[in-house]
Amino acid sequence: MEKLFIIKIGGNVIDQPEAFATFLDDFAQIEGKKILVHGGGKLATDLAKTLGIATKMVEGRRITDAETLKVVTMVYAGLINKSIVSGLQSRGCNALGLTGADANVIAATKRQHATLDFGFVGDIARVNSAAIISFLQAGISPVFAPLTHDGKGLMLNTNADAIAAALAAALLPHFKMSLIYCFDKPGVLASTHEDSVISRLTLARYHELRTAGIISQGMIPKLDESFAALQAGAEAIILCHASQIRLAIGGETPVGTRLSL
Repeated sequence: MEKLFIIKIGGNVIDQPEAFATFLDDFAQIEGKKILVHGGGKLATDLAKTLGIATKMVEGRRITDAETLKVVTMVYAGLINKSIVSGLQSRGCNALGLTGADANVIAATKRQHATLDFGFVGDIARVNSAAIISFLQAGISPVFAPLTHDGKGLMLNTNADAIAAALAAALLPHFKMSLIYCFDKPGVLASTHEDSVISRLTLARYHELRTAGIISQGMIPKLDESFAALQAGAEAIILCHASQIRLAIGGETPVGTRLSL
């Protein structure tokens, strides 16, 4: 079975031009089939602030009202996604920028919650594997913005970690899957010190650290989605610093945090 790398790059890395340029260099040099999923970074927050739109986050997830949806669509699908695609094209990587609405690749439903209204936030309902496979077979590397659609004309803000995990689960029957989350830390940390990387994290240990408050905020949805992908059958899931992507793919030198059940 052919290998596929799904790589998610965090918004904090996108916010650092030099680090992000290095990441694009490394991604472009990955041989074989690959997909990139990107976060939003602070650009959407900054633009919302400029426009006088308040930003609200709950456990690392953005609350998206109608005005915020306009902002994230402009920033995620426009500025960030197309900057990434043009950067990869300049590096010899034939990339194609996508939201879930394009070619109907990812459909979602508006999130329903008993006590909290997340606004225009989507929970993934369906992935169009055939369309994505056709891109990959044509030598195209899809680049996904963190946006989906409901099939009724509504765009939905969707967590990029969830998109990466859903893509992995949907494409598992067709590829030998590796899912790598790259961000601005060297892995999952046991404390505030960056030398406290947890080299192997089990599901049970994750729940312990979350209950203790050691793992919190944006790391929670990242790990929730990561373990879901692992349970679905992903071969390897690694969380590492963006600068370590080539080492993570090579596998010869252990880096970051590797998940296990």
